[in-house]
This record gives sequence, C-alpha cells and structure tokens, in this order.
Amino acid sequence: MDRVEWTDEAAWSGTRRPLTESTGFDPAAYTDPDFFEVERQRVFERAWVCIGVADEVAGPGRLLVRSVGGRSIIVTRDADGELRGFVNACRHRGTELAADDCDIRGTIRCPYHRWGYSLDGGLIATPRFDDVPRADFDPAEFSLVSVRVDVWGALLFACLSPDTVPLETWLGDLPDRMAGYDLGSWVSRDQQQLDIAANWKLISENFQEYYHLTWVHPELAKVSRVADHYRYQGPGMYCGQTTTPVSGDERDDWLALPSAPDLDASDSVSGRFVAIFPNVILSVLPNHLWVMRLDPIAPGLTRETCTMLLPAETGAVTDDAIAPTRAFWLEVNQE
Repeated sequence: MDRVEWTDEAAWSGTRRPLTESTGFDPAAYTDPDFFEVERQRVFERAWVCIGVADEVAGPGRLLVRSVGGRSIIVTRDADGELRGFVNACRHRGTELAADDCDIRGTIRCPYHRWGYSLDGGLIATPRFDDVPRADFDPAEFSLVSVRVDVWGALLFACLSPDTVPLETWLGDLPDRMAGYDLGSWVSRDQQQLDIAANWKLISENFQEYYHLTWVHPELAKVSRVADHYRYQGPGMYCGQTTTPVSGDERDDWLALPSAPDLDASDSVSGRFVAIFPNVILSVLPNHLWVMRLDPIAPGLTRETCTMLLPAETGAVTDDAIAPTRAFWLEVNQE
C-alpha cells in the first residue's frame, strides 16, 4: 500500500464533496501513526480541546494537570477566581511543576529548585538565587507561559494556539440553543475513566449516527427511539441530534431522577446528543448530563472520561438514586 501524504489536498478531496456524494476518511487515518502525529499537531494543538468539567477547578487552591496535543498544561484559579492556564514547566530548567491533579496553598512550586509562582503565573520565589546576584535578572520576565482556557456551561476548555477564534465563536449558536438548561450551575456526581481500544474518531463518529441503534443498543432504543431522532445542528464546531420525546414506557432509566426546574416545553421532554469537535460528547437530558471526554493516547487507544452531572437543585440526591441512570450509561458504553 502506498504511503498517504496526509497534508496533500488529494487525501481529502472525497470528504469535501457535497454530502450526498462525499466519502469518508481513508481507512489509514484511523491506524497510521504518521496521521496520528499530524492530527495531534494540526487538530489538538490548534483546537479548543475539552479538558474536563468546570467544577473540577471551582476555586483557588485546586490545580488540574492535563495533556493537550503533545503538551502538558496546568489549570487553576487565581485569588480573584479567574481561570488560569499555563504550560506545565518551570521557567528555570523546564521541570514539570505537577504530575497529577492536586491542591495547593496559593503558590505553584517547582519540585526541583522550589521556584514559586503565584496563581496568576508570576514568579515570586527563587530560593538562594541571590547567592550569586545577576544584575540583569528580572523576575517579571520569567512568569509561567500562559495557555488559553475558558468555560462554557459545565465544560472546561483549553487552546494552545493564539490564532484560533475565541471559544464562543468556536461553539457558534450552541450556547444559545442550550441556554435554558443553565448547565453552568450543574454539579458533578460521578466520574469514571475507561481505556477503549479504538481510534478517538471512531468513538465520536459512532456517537453521531443512530443508524446502528436498533441492533447495537436495543435497550437504549427503548428510551431514545430511532423514529424520534431529529437533526440538532447550526453554525459552530459541533454536530448534534435530538430525541423528542424521550420515552419512558418501556424503560424509565432516564426519567428516574427529578428534572431541572424551568425547562421549556421542548427541553423538558427531549434528549440532546451533541459532539463538540474535536473531543467531547454530550448527552443532555432534562434531569442529568452525561459527558464523555476523549483523550487520544495512540492510533488505536483512547482514554474516555465519563462524568455524570445533575442540576444544582437536584444534585444532592442519594447515590442510590443515581445508580440506575449511571449503570444504564455504562451498559450502553460497553456495548
């Protein structure tokens, strides 16, 4: 088989035709290590990438460590509650500042030489550095390297490229379409991580089509019937579908929890299923939100972080109350 030159337009000409004439990707795009590297540089190091849910870093003192493309970044909030993102490297010798999510006491410290940074990234401590003074050393020139971070609803995003449009432009009309849910107030109740032996694009593509639903997910099809699926899409880097109404006559897993208050006539009876490019999948129901964040590890391996969120008004329900809905989603995911 000839090697594909992934940056040549010829490799993509079929995908750019009108919808009824277009083709899918070359199959090698799901397996080729060369493509995986191009994709990492040209997609994940340029896009707004979902890196978690917003309440994982609700206030100052929490530090998140995430991988975006080929870079490790850290995310926290400063003393005023403003979200901050930085490259996960000390400005002295490039040492990794943190290996895992952790709590800090107002200072980000390098484990190597204990240089310290404020929560807004400024260099505030250089132990013993004055033993051999340098007249030309200005701490203001050695702040942590900033990374763009932002929040929409319950989701936390990062973008390595300064040239990419703002997150609100990236999302298009999606925030307006989902404004009635007030997702920014929803709270996390459960999170699980799974390693899936599949390319990340296959997982997202599978989610975005319901052709397979009847045969692969027969139980899901009882509450999200194929005949009730409709397109849910507008301008923005997302692709979606909706089920109206969500059915509870054969299975009531999705209806067991109390709904969010003040939903309109459509949101109160619908399921919204949205894939935001490149790496996050949302299932928004009247009473819960199921988030699947996809982190590509290798061409044939994806780490999937599943988070279940509830409306703030119902977020204190017992674990027993959420168990059937959580179990149902995990069953569908295994299928």
